[in-house]
Amino acid sequence: MKRALVVGDVMIDVLARLHEPFALGSDAAAEIIERPGGSAASFAVWLAREGVEVEFAGRVGLKDVKRLTQVFREAGVTAWLAGDPNLPTGRLIAVVDPSGERSFLTDRGANDALALADISATALGRADWLHLSGYSFQHPTARACVRSLMDRASDIPVSVDPGSAAPLRSMGAENFLQWTAGASVIFPNADEATVLAGSEAPEPQRERLKRHYPLVVIKRGAAGAEAATAGGLWVASSPRVEVADTTGAGDAFAATFVAARLRGESLDKGLARAVAAGAAATEFVGGWPKVADYDEAARVKRNEAARDSGMMPPTVTR
Repeated sequence: MKRALVVGDVMIDVLARLHEPFALGSDAAAEIIERPGGSAASFAVWLAREGVEVEFAGRVGLKDVKRLTQVFREAGVTAWLAGDPNLPTGRLIAVVDPSGERSFLTDRGANDALALADISATALGRADWLHLSGYSFQHPTARACVRSLMDRASDIPVSVDPGSAAPLRSMGAENFLQWTAGASVIFPNADEATVLAGSEAPEPQRERLKRHYPLVVIKRGAAGAEAATAGGLWVASSPRVEVADTTGAGDAFAATFVAARLRGESLDKGLARAVAAGAAATEFVGGWPKVADYDEAARVKRNEAARDSGMMPPTVTR
């Protein structure tokens, strides 16, 4: 079985799914749910679902180490979580509008203190692939860690997901391209590709990014995706789905693509698989693939508890 080491952000996501348009200065009805999240963490869980043996390294608040390690274990990922005695686990508020599009409010917390000492050299040594979250390049401390990992992983493929367009603008496109030099694969979405390439047009985006990365895979949402190398271009269209929440769709896409590469599948087949996985990930709320299962189990338990307490009538099958 192939192994991968995933390094980067782990968050506690508070998802507010609006049932009506946001009302500035007033109230709007919403479903509010708390779940584990983070781009790198989500990628790791999706990759494990694809049959890859995954180890994850990140930094969280000290009090959350045991609980989150177990959460990862239940999702099929071996997590090595460093506990920060001063900083809390990162927190993210995701506001999901009725169309499924989302906006984030982020407190990165312990993620920004990620250090090389937090990463198991043994885990890196046995990995067949290293994946890094672009968010880890934001802060100098975490950035020094992941750049050092890239140097040490010179004999295996390294993929980077840029993370989000706004932080890329803050970091500066040229800085990010320099910091991630040596990566084998880059996974920007259309907005991130625009920032990195300085153009909204697909062809200039591909050409600019190919100068820095051997394989450029651009996620274009409902328009599908494309993979570009010096030798060719592959395009895959996206199936039509009913979108509930786009959180984690890019991570599902990238993880499925990496799994296909580890299995030795062709670029076109891997791209098609990735697009299908990304689309499927928008059909439920949350960024982790088992989230729908967790929600159903939790709903059943709540209903059973309510029936036992007499707060609701038992379900009658007719």
